[in-house]
Amino acid sequence: MESLQLYFYDGNQCDPKKCSGRRLAKFDLARQVKRIAHIPARTLVLMPTTDKVLSRDDLERAKKSGIAVLDLSWKATGDNFPKSIKMSRQRALPFLVASNPVNYGKPFILSTVEAFAAALVILGYREQAEDILSKFKWGPTFFKVNREPLEDYENAKNAKEIIEVQALYI
Repeated sequence: MESLQLYFYDGNQCDPKKCSGRRLAKFDLARQVKRIAHIPARTLVLMPTTDKVLSRDDLERAKKSGIAVLDLSWKATGDNFPKSIKMSRQRALPFLVASNPVNYGKPFILSTVEAFAAALVILGYREQAEDILSKFKWGPTFFKVNREPLEDYENAKNAKEIIEVQALYI
């Protein structure tokens, strides 16, 4: 199975030594864009502030155009994510818990690599998700901490089922 293309915008709001997006780029597993406007057209952008959840409904689009994450600090950005991204491109991830050292145990506050991994699992690309997480010593913990919800999201056929499954965990 071919890998999905991964893009990230680095807002320079976090410690560069801990930036999971930069580490993925170093291993040529994700491509960094210098400006949000440089995220390729039609690419799905993971945004925690949108109502539309990522699901298998998005698989064909993700295969063609990829997935993007905005690597912005939750402390600096809060809910003020950029508004320039069309709503039709925005997708939220369902409930998951962070396993990275900075936000361990916090729901929804995922690192860039955790967000990519979750999206990849939901879209049926678990092997690619495991590959990107393997570049972090805490990476496999993400699968352990979120084993049940990730399995359920992976088996969900559409957005409606993702929402139903999420309700079991919130």
